[in-house]
Amino acid sequence: MKKYLLFTVFISGMTTLASELAAGRLIGNVFGTSNLVWASIIGLILIYLTLGYFLGGKWADANPTPLAMYRILAWAAFTIGLVPYIAGPVLKYAATAFEALSVGIMAGSFIVVLILFSVPITLLGAISPFAIRLSVDDTSKAGQVSGQIYAISTLGSFIGTFLPTLITIPTIGTKLTFFVFGMFLLIIALIGLAKFASQRDMLKLIWMPIVLVIVAALSAGQALKSNTGQIYEAESAYNYIQVQELNGYTLLRLNDGQGVHSIYHPDTLNYGGPWEQFLVGPYFYADRQPDDIKRMAIIGLAAGTAARQATAVYGEDILIDGFELDEQIVEVGEKYFALNLPNLTVHIGDGRLNLDRSPHKYDIIAVDAYRPPYIPPHMTTHEFFEIVASHLTEDGVLTINVGSVPGDRRLIDGLATTIGTIFPSIHVMDIPGTLNTMIFATKQPTLRENFSANMVALAADPNTEPLLITTMASTFTNLKDGYATSTVFTDDLAPIEWIVNNMVVSFIFDGGIEILR
Repeated sequence: MKKYLLFTVFISGMTTLASELAAGRLIGNVFGTSNLVWASIIGLILIYLTLGYFLGGKWADANPTPLAMYRILAWAAFTIGLVPYIAGPVLKYAATAFEALSVGIMAGSFIVVLILFSVPITLLGAISPFAIRLSVDDTSKAGQVSGQIYAISTLGSFIGTFLPTLITIPTIGTKLTFFVFGMFLLIIALIGLAKFASQRDMLKLIWMPIVLVIVAALSAGQALKSNTGQIYEAESAYNYIQVQELNGYTLLRLNDGQGVHSIYHPDTLNYGGPWEQFLVGPYFYADRQPDDIKRMAIIGLAAGTAARQATAVYGEDILIDGFELDEQIVEVGEKYFALNLPNLTVHIGDGRLNLDRSPHKYDIIAVDAYRPPYIPPHMTTHEFFEIVASHLTEDGVLTINVGSVPGDRRLIDGLATTIGTIFPSIHVMDIPGTLNTMIFATKQPTLRENFSANMVALAADPNTEPLLITTMASTFTNLKDGYATSTVFTDDLAPIEWIVNNMVVSFIFDGGIEILR
């Protein structure tokens, strides 16, 4: 019995952590994956486990039998398998509310989904103290037995940390991840009942796997979301990916769906967003021509909007290195966003690491990896911008797309201040009709007068791509006078989450609308 009991504890620990990771993805598909969401998930899971440890100890003392423990385990497994299917209607309702930013419905849905995990996680928490009670037959070894049980459970939790993220969610999805782990744990429970109680006790609960299979079969093929114009959805190791078609435009949305990460129309290049703004940075230098731009890096390639625009403006002679963390987004770009440029080389992996490893120097480095609340702190620091500067040509330019909220420019000011410790000239413009701000930083001192002179000269040249002129006019018209000196972000201290969380919460509760990109 002891070996099977240890195996049960191992699988129980694995399922607990797997459920926590899968819960993050289930909820993150609608509410995003910010640290606010994760803090809520982890905090409540710990509360549920605490309650489970307390109840498990009481139950074990009241009825120290394998029958009682494996019944509890069976109900834990069954309810874990049901969670995503019960949560589905709530999440779809919440997704609709998220499109309209209906705060009350969003908050209510979030709480309801989190409450759904109370039963299975509490019951799972009861298993370890129950196993200890069943294993201790010599009180002089109680400490040794307890240590062994918790060690085995923790080892299972370690395995459960990686399986959903790296294997099951990207391959079979979130719903089936819950189903697989729940079903496996349920089988363990039913075998335990048959071995250590009776086959009759096991048969009393045989309906559980049958119900799970029926529910999973009836839900097969149903979309996680069903937003207007949705033509594709998928889950990768990093994101929930959604593609929509609206009024002839193809849009890429990720996770909570707030914000457009890439856009495509076969007959249009100017989308009035940040993507085309990446192309105009070099013209803060005097007497620049499109032929001077030879190589560009894009950190946060997504589905390639900026790369297609750059190719249209500078021709296929411009060499573009696109850095994208999520390989599946690139595949979506190839299928739905015409991401098939012969001059583009895609590098999958972390943008900072891959840029640091690049042997090239670039005329433009575009950073499009920020969108509150998803801002990687390691790409906001003095050390990161040192890497950027080392990979720019002597007259190269860094361009960053930064999100903001009305009346709060702390993030913009902090980034500009940090960049200003390395780059001698910084120019800031707000994109009209959005909450996006572009920061242009040049390796040599530059003036906005250079920009206006270049714009006039290029406008007089019939060979200039119209997108470039239109974008330069928008940039020049919306240039700001400067920025407020603020905190310098470093690898040791970059309070990005603190700033962004405050911005986002204030924005939502002030009734903000979706104009973040």
